[in-house]
Amino acid sequence: MRRDGIQPLSKSPGSEYAVNVERASLAATAVLVVAVVTLLARHALFGSSLVPVAVQVAAGLLMLWARLTFGGRSFHAAANPTSGGLVTKGPYQFVRHPIYAAILYFVWAGVISHASALNASLAVLATAMVAVRIAAEERLLLKRYPEYAAYAASTKRVVPFVL
Repeated sequence: MRRDGIQPLSKSPGSEYAVNVERASLAATAVLVVAVVTLLARHALFGSSLVPVAVQVAAGLLMLWARLTFGGRSFHAAANPTSGGLVTKGPYQFVRHPIYAAILYFVWAGVISHASALNASLAVLATAMVAVRIAAEERLLLKRYPEYAAYAASTKRVVPFVL
């Protein structure tokens, strides 16, 4: 593992290893969706006071900004990088994964509003699945875009200047 926390993908993107990385990201997406839908069904996804709601509005705006910056090529279930070049502008200049960050900010703000052991467990599960997606995506990004290593070394994953 390198200093930036990324383990390089040792095989080519079309290899069996890369296919397994993509499958893991798809499985993580499915579990993430189940966790979020369960929080929604439990009425624990949306904030119930000013600060959590403000965090969720900011998360929604971050998601929108990231989607607009990244463009239409970002809609895929697997964590496979798309062509068109590495995006490092907009919110991507502050965090490497603003879309995943927005999901985490939104989920945790809702769960903090509706604290319970089960809700916290679902948020931890969602966080773990986002971590799986990030790890898979970073391995594939590094292979497709060698300049990703320098970008990763200078940009935090989900919390600007922190994590």
